[in-house]
Amino acid sequence: MTKHFLRDDDLTPSEQRQVLELALAFKKDRHVQTPLRGPRAVAVIFDKPTLRTQVSFTTGIAELGGYPLLVDGNLAQIGKRESIADTARVLGRQVAAIVWRTFEQSAITEMSELAGVPVVNALTDDFHPCQILADLATLAEHFGGAGELSGKTLAYVGDGANNMAHSYLLGGATAGLHVRIGSPAQYSPAPQVVGRATQIAAQTGGSVTVTTDPNEAVAGADAVATDTWVSMGREDEQAERRDIFIPYQLNTELLQHAKADALVLHCLPAYRGQEITAAVLDGPQSVAWDEAEYRLHAQKALLTYLLTHGDAQ
Repeated sequence: MTKHFLRDDDLTPSEQRQVLELALAFKKDRHVQTPLRGPRAVAVIFDKPTLRTQVSFTTGIAELGGYPLLVDGNLAQIGKRESIADTARVLGRQVAAIVWRTFEQSAITEMSELAGVPVVNALTDDFHPCQILADLATLAEHFGGAGELSGKTLAYVGDGANNMAHSYLLGGATAGLHVRIGSPAQYSPAPQVVGRATQIAAQTGGSVTVTTDPNEAVAGADAVATDTWVSMGREDEQAERRDIFIPYQLNTELLQHAKADALVLHCLPAYRGQEITAAVLDGPQSVAWDEAEYRLHAQKALLTYLLTHGDAQ
């Protein structure tokens, strides 16, 4: 059975740990495995603006011995000019895997149902699971290994209804983290995501907390994360959102509520002076640049895992 990665809980706790351990191995030796040697092609489709996703996937596919086949979503117009179903059938016969950065979660789900090869969510409106793998790998390196994540506390402050918050909940719970989301009430995570994360946490020893108090969210945390207050496509809400989210800004004062050596995460791009201050993002506790690099190692590990499990091998 072909294995896909459409949302964070598509990996079991054991599978996630294997991927994270492999990511750490790729950090030490970027050619430790080359499952795409041949080269085999991987379709990488972009419907949304991208920097880290494009750089990390194209570089990673090449380092795995493959060929990154870049598809411009504006030209392909998948779901408009040609149906998702027909696109999946065309791509699945020619590539080893499909990586898609798009809008609706339902679109990538439909792609996976008909492609016949692993499909990877490189970002949708609902989830950003590859980013969370990179974040977890970053924390694993700093904490001493993938097995050291369980029992740590990760706090996220800002827009709790966006794809990053949703993926922190699912991916963090899968890793056994105590995940806290601090956000305004009107920007709380989707109840079904909170419910699923709570269910996973009950099995892994983690926990899930959603609060409107940023200080409560950050108190004693081992790592603190944030993200832009204005997601792609919602730029017209910038002024309104700034007034609502300013109490959740990740600044020096808020960070003082976390552990003294707490790590600071930001998936980038960052807007200094808005969701995070320059003093924090560029300060000694920030691991944002490690995090950006781990997009490469974690995605190589993920592709390797997907390509060597199930009938994708």
